[in-house]
Amino acid sequence: MVRIENDIKLAFKDVLIRPRRSTLRSRSQVDLTCNYTFRHSEFKWKGVPVIAANMDTTGTFEMCIALSKHKVLTAIHKHYSVDQWEEFIGKNQGCIDYVAISSGTGEADFKKVSEIVKKCKLKIICLDIANGYSEHFAECVRRFRKEFPKHIIMAGNVVTGDMTEEL
Repeated sequence: MVRIENDIKLAFKDVLIRPRRSTLRSRSQVDLTCNYTFRHSEFKWKGVPVIAANMDTTGTFEMCIALSKHKVLTAIHKHYSVDQWEEFIGKNQGCIDYVAISSGTGEADFKKVSEIVKKCKLKIICLDIANGYSEHFAECVRRFRKEFPKHIIMAGNVVTGDMTEEL
């Protein structure tokens, strides 16, 4: 059942990130890299916590090559073939920690991603649908987690803590 919440909600336009005094002399001294150890995979990742979206125009192999040089993730769109993935990874092993394969929730998506992950030894899977609150999506995430227990799985879109925990 849908529950209406009346408490205050904030959007981007409602938030101001206020700068503070700094000891840095130049923006070239700024380091945005973070270290993460993921709960399920135990994979240790170091990089900038920014992800290029898996849209046709941004989630490309070319974008991944460029962004991986800066330790930024790219979620690759799901329209590349198995052969294209094999060629890309064969030529770009340095991208492996900064590339995520994207998938929908269908059976064909699952089979294709399974084949690519195994052949290319990918570590990160991005499960992306517009409404991550469907039971179908939660089942899909469980299926991927069962098949790939040591992989990083990004799943969404959701905005609440309880659904984030469930996924």
